[in-house]
Amino acid sequence: MRDVMRWKNAAVLALAVLAVGCSSNSKKELPPAELPDIQEEVQLEKQWSRSVGDGQGELYNLLTPAVDGERLFAADAEGVVMALDRLSGDVFWKVDLELPVSGGVGAGYGLVLVGTLKGEVVALDSSSGEERWRARVTSEVLSAPATNGDVVVVQTQDDRLIGLDASTGEQRWIFENSPAVLTLRGTSSPVVTNRLAIAGLSTGKVIALDIQRGIPVWEQRVAVPQGRSELERVVDIDGSLLLSGGTLYVVTYQGKVAAIDIENGRQLWQREASSYVGLAQGFGNVYVSQAGGSVESIDERSTSALWNNDALARRQLSAPEVFSSYVAVGDLEGYLHLLSQVDGHFVGREKIDGDGLRARPLVVGDWIYAYGNSGKLVALTIR
Repeated sequence: MRDVMRWKNAAVLALAVLAVGCSSNSKKELPPAELPDIQEEVQLEKQWSRSVGDGQGELYNLLTPAVDGERLFAADAEGVVMALDRLSGDVFWKVDLELPVSGGVGAGYGLVLVGTLKGEVVALDSSSGEERWRARVTSEVLSAPATNGDVVVVQTQDDRLIGLDASTGEQRWIFENSPAVLTLRGTSSPVVTNRLAIAGLSTGKVIALDIQRGIPVWEQRVAVPQGRSELERVVDIDGSLLLSGGTLYVVTYQGKVAAIDIENGRQLWQREASSYVGLAQGFGNVYVSQAGGSVESIDERSTSALWNNDALARRQLSAPEVFSSYVAVGDLEGYLHLLSQVDGHFVGREKIDGDGLRARPLVVGDWIYAYGNSGKLVALTIR
């Protein structure tokens, strides 16, 4: 019963998050901001487009494609998993797991990894799509499993971290956490190295485990719950963690954005922020899609805001991604926006999917891949 209630609370809270921008006592929610007219300085050219099943499905899933080498992997909420040539869009293989996929896609070391609402992790051969193994975990998997080739690390909705053998799927270790009373529907994807498994928790903490044994190496609190109600005290880390060199970047909902030294867990800097989708980093700056719909650039040296573009208020933005000299971000109407990294002004815009663009754009070199909510997968380059 407890798990059912947590699921119900999480689902309700996810809807509450999507209504950001209005106060709890407002009589009427403000609508998404109207798109401003822009002068296009950059044009995106579609190279190919494919349909990946039902896309994100009816629940608030956050399925994101992954690239390993020259292959692009994508999954839909009904269990369709595809491998495509990332340059041509040609399909290498397509399988239907007939499972409610809710976490994915993880890819690397010959594996394609997805998690399900039924608490399963499925590993497929990246070359053929054949199933390598299937493992049961403690609860729903709402983010992509990650692997270093030896261990597959999974974070479940109940804030447990589980290490599975990458060859067989057998459980090597499990690390128990006490989740927050009320949480957003989702978890960030673990980050793995040869030595560490790092995860953001619903309590606003980041924890690093020894990847071989699942034993804590360090723990760092990023945000402290504040407020009288449980809703006000939610400080989930749902946006993907970002590792660049030896620095881990993390942002919480209703809390902070911070940089952490992964060797010892020491916090290098922090700044107030609120995001449930994540951040990007490039050119000495950190870019955050704020919960209210603004995109902010933060200078890593001074931790001051360089610019803030609030023209996309309440448009339910995706996590940002650095693309060439720009910052790319999707919105609820399926537009992919390009902003200047220098001052945040709009430089380009492309309609991808009328059902919305929730997944973080995926950038590989001069290519950007956008996965729409209805399952439309589009590859674009700058014209």
